[in-house]
Amino acid sequence: MSNKIHPQHPDITVDMWEKIDETIAANRSKPGSVITVLRECQNVVNYLPVELIDYISQGLNLSSSDVFGVASFYSLFSFEPKGRHLIKVCMGTACYVKGIKEAIDRTCNTYQIKEGGTSEDRRFSLEAVRCLGACGLAPVAVVDQDIYGSISSSNILEILERYE
Repeated sequence: MSNKIHPQHPDITVDMWEKIDETIAANRSKPGSVITVLRECQNVVNYLPVELIDYISQGLNLSSSDVFGVASFYSLFSFEPKGRHLIKVCMGTACYVKGIKEAIDRTCNTYQIKEGGTSEDRRFSLEAVRCLGACGLAPVAVVDQDIYGSISSSNILEILERYE
Protein backbone atom coordinates (compact mmCIF):
# COMPACT_ATOMS: atom_id res chain seq x y z
CA MET A 1 0.00 0.00 0.00
CA SER A 2 1.26 3.43 -0.94
CA ASN A 3 2.19 6.03 1.71
CA LYS A 4 1.13 8.86 -0.58
CA ILE A 5 -1.77 11.10 0.31
CA HIS A 6 -4.40 10.85 -2.39
CA PRO A 7 -7.23 13.28 -3.08
CA GLN A 8 -10.64 12.09 -1.96
CA HIS A 9 -12.85 10.98 -4.83
CA PRO A 10 -15.86 8.64 -4.57
CA ASP A 11 -15.03 6.85 -7.84
CA ILE A 12 -11.37 6.12 -7.05
CA THR A 13 -10.56 3.28 -4.67
CA VAL A 14 -7.29 2.60 -2.82
CA ASP A 15 -6.45 -0.12 -5.36
CA MET A 16 -7.04 2.32 -8.21
CA TRP A 17 -4.74 4.90 -6.59
CA GLU A 18 -2.03 2.24 -6.35
CA LYS A 19 -2.31 1.50 -10.09
CA ILE A 20 -2.29 5.22 -10.85
CA ASP A 21 0.86 5.67 -8.73
CA GLU A 22 2.53 2.79 -10.57
CA THR A 23 1.65 4.31 -13.93
CA ILE A 24 2.98 7.73 -12.98
CA ALA A 25 6.18 6.27 -11.50
CA ALA A 26 6.82 4.12 -14.59
CA ASN A 27 6.46 7.12 -16.90
CA ARG A 28 7.73 10.05 -14.81
CA SER A 29 11.16 10.16 -16.46
CA LYS A 30 9.92 9.56 -20.01
CA PRO A 31 9.59 12.74 -22.07
CA GLY A 32 6.19 13.12 -23.74
CA SER A 33 4.53 10.45 -21.60
CA VAL A 34 1.48 12.50 -20.61
CA ILE A 35 -0.82 10.85 -23.19
CA THR A 36 0.27 7.39 -22.05
CA VAL A 37 -0.32 8.28 -18.39
CA LEU A 38 -3.72 9.84 -19.11
CA ARG A 39 -4.82 6.82 -21.15
CA GLU A 40 -3.68 4.29 -18.57
CA CYS A 41 -5.23 6.25 -15.69
CA GLN A 42 -8.50 6.62 -17.60
CA ASN A 43 -8.47 2.86 -18.14
CA VAL A 44 -8.25 2.43 -14.36
CA VAL A 45 -10.94 4.96 -13.35
CA ASN A 46 -13.02 4.96 -16.58
CA TYR A 47 -12.75 8.76 -16.91
CA LEU A 48 -10.53 11.66 -15.82
CA PRO A 49 -12.00 13.63 -12.91
CA VAL A 50 -10.34 16.98 -12.17
CA GLU A 51 -8.74 15.60 -9.00
CA LEU A 52 -7.01 12.94 -11.08
CA ILE A 53 -5.81 15.47 -13.66
CA ASP A 54 -4.27 17.54 -10.84
CA TYR A 55 -2.69 14.44 -9.28
CA ILE A 56 -1.20 13.34 -12.61
CA SER A 57 0.18 16.83 -13.23
CA GLN A 58 1.90 16.84 -9.83
CA GLY A 59 3.27 13.35 -10.39
CA LEU A 60 4.68 14.26 -13.81
CA ASN A 61 5.87 17.68 -12.59
CA LEU A 62 3.73 19.48 -15.17
CA SER A 63 1.16 22.22 -14.77
CA SER A 64 -2.46 21.17 -14.43
CA SER A 65 -3.31 23.36 -17.42
CA ASP A 66 -0.76 21.52 -19.59
CA VAL A 67 -2.18 18.12 -18.64
CA PHE A 68 -5.76 19.33 -19.02
CA GLY A 69 -4.87 20.86 -22.40
CA VAL A 70 -3.66 17.49 -23.68
CA ALA A 71 -6.66 15.63 -22.22
CA SER A 72 -9.17 18.09 -23.65
CA PHE A 73 -7.57 18.06 -27.11
CA TYR A 74 -8.01 14.32 -27.74
CA SER A 75 -11.51 12.89 -28.07
CA LEU A 76 -10.52 9.57 -26.51
CA PHE A 77 -10.37 11.24 -23.09
CA SER A 78 -13.49 11.84 -21.04
CA PHE A 79 -14.03 14.13 -18.06
CA GLU A 80 -17.40 12.54 -17.28
CA PRO A 81 -18.05 9.00 -16.02
CA LYS A 82 -18.72 6.51 -18.78
CA GLY A 83 -21.05 3.55 -18.71
CA ARG A 84 -19.94 -0.06 -18.61
CA HIS A 85 -21.19 -0.33 -22.20
CA LEU A 86 -20.74 2.24 -24.95
CA ILE A 87 -23.53 2.55 -27.51
CA LYS A 88 -22.53 4.33 -30.73
CA VAL A 89 -25.39 5.09 -33.07
CA CYS A 90 -24.81 6.20 -36.63
CA MET A 91 -26.40 9.50 -37.65
CA GLY A 92 -25.18 9.34 -41.25
CA THR A 93 -27.66 9.96 -44.03
CA ALA A 94 -28.51 6.31 -44.74
CA CYS A 95 -29.06 5.51 -41.07
CA TYR A 96 -31.00 8.67 -40.40
CA VAL A 97 -33.33 8.17 -43.38
CA LYS A 98 -33.95 4.57 -42.31
CA GLY A 99 -35.07 5.54 -38.79
CA ILE A 100 -32.14 5.54 -36.37
CA LYS A 101 -33.56 8.63 -34.63
CA GLU A 102 -36.58 6.64 -33.40
CA ALA A 103 -34.27 3.96 -31.99
CA ILE A 104 -32.21 6.64 -30.25
CA ASP A 105 -35.35 8.24 -28.78
CA ARG A 106 -36.54 4.88 -27.47
CA THR A 107 -33.16 4.18 -25.91
CA CYS A 108 -33.06 7.62 -24.30
CA ASN A 109 -36.57 7.25 -22.87
CA THR A 110 -36.09 3.71 -21.59
CA TYR A 111 -32.70 4.18 -19.96
CA GLN A 112 -33.11 7.85 -18.98
CA ILE A 113 -30.04 8.80 -20.97
CA LYS A 114 -29.26 11.73 -23.23
CA GLU A 115 -27.19 11.69 -26.41
CA GLY A 116 -23.62 12.15 -25.32
CA GLY A 117 -24.51 11.13 -21.78
CA THR A 118 -24.41 8.20 -19.41
CA SER A 119 -27.28 6.50 -17.63
CA GLU A 120 -27.49 7.19 -13.90
CA ASP A 121 -26.59 3.58 -13.08
CA ARG A 122 -23.59 3.86 -15.45
CA ARG A 123 -24.76 0.87 -17.43
CA PHE A 124 -24.73 2.69 -20.79
CA SER A 125 -23.12 5.69 -22.44
CA LEU A 126 -24.71 6.87 -25.68
CA GLU A 127 -22.83 8.60 -28.48
CA ALA A 128 -24.22 9.72 -31.80
CA VAL A 129 -21.52 9.53 -34.48
CA ARG A 130 -21.45 10.88 -38.04
CA CYS A 131 -20.71 7.57 -39.76
CA LEU A 132 -19.81 4.02 -38.79
CA GLY A 133 -18.92 3.01 -42.34
CA ALA A 134 -21.55 0.29 -42.61
CA CYS A 135 -24.21 1.97 -44.77
CA GLY A 136 -25.29 -1.35 -46.26
CA LEU A 137 -26.48 -2.41 -42.79
CA ALA A 138 -28.31 0.86 -42.08
CA PRO A 139 -29.46 1.83 -39.59
CA VAL A 140 -26.43 0.75 -37.56
CA ALA A 141 -25.39 0.79 -33.91
CA VAL A 142 -22.30 -0.53 -32.18
CA VAL A 143 -22.44 -1.69 -28.56
CA ASP A 144 -18.92 -2.04 -27.19
CA GLN A 145 -17.33 -3.89 -30.13
CA ASP A 146 -20.50 -5.58 -31.44
CA ILE A 147 -22.03 -4.22 -34.67
CA TYR A 148 -25.80 -4.37 -35.20
CA GLY A 149 -27.55 -3.58 -38.47
CA SER A 150 -31.20 -2.96 -39.26
CA ILE A 151 -31.68 -1.23 -35.91
CA SER A 152 -35.22 -0.13 -35.17
CA SER A 153 -37.16 1.28 -32.28
CA SER A 154 -38.64 -2.20 -31.82
CA ASN A 155 -35.37 -4.20 -31.65
CA ILE A 156 -32.94 -1.79 -29.99
CA LEU A 157 -34.12 -2.60 -26.45
CA GLU A 158 -33.90 -6.35 -27.09
CA ILE A 159 -30.29 -5.84 -28.19
CA LEU A 160 -29.38 -3.67 -25.21
CA GLU A 161 -30.87 -6.09 -22.69
CA ARG A 162 -28.03 -8.50 -23.57
CA TYR A 163 -25.61 -6.13 -21.85
CA GLU A 164 -25.58 -6.02 -18.07
